[in-house]
Amino acid sequence: MRLVAVDGPSGSGKSTHAARLAGELGAPVVPTDHFATWTDPVAWWPRLLHGVLEPLWRGEPGRYRRVDWSEGWPRLGGWVTVPVSGVLVVEGVSAARRAIAPRLDEAVWVELPDPAERLARAVARDGAASRAHLERWQAFERGWFAVDGTRARATRVVTVD
Repeated sequence: MRLVAVDGPSGSGKSTHAARLAGELGAPVVPTDHFATWTDPVAWWPRLLHGVLEPLWRGEPGRYRRVDWSEGWPRLGGWVTVPVSGVLVVEGVSAARRAIAPRLDEAVWVELPDPAERLARAVARDGAASRAHLERWQAFERGWFAVDGTRARATRVVTVD
């Protein structure tokens, strides 16, 4: 299975780009938003690795419980089965993290240069009640990307205007 990660800051257009790419490749998409929460932005990775990636690499379907955001706060929701496919797209903040870099066939970095515009887009997507959480999230991800060096490892950079 080929593994493609679409990463970058929140509000930059990763989901849109990943959906378009997955359509072109005929691939399923697993969003990191199905795993991350406000209080656990990146430490959930073993759930994705053991529940999805390892089974798919063995030629078996992956399975995980997604985070349900429908009530405005994350809680564990229903089960998602990821079918065996020749390509998988993992999309979201930390999808191309250093820990998975050796296994990636492509790492796409999606960016929108204006942080205020990214915040406005994220608030429009998630609702005004999420603004304070999104501001903290964006501060976290700036530090995460600086330490992880995600953009520097990208095989392709997409700038959204």
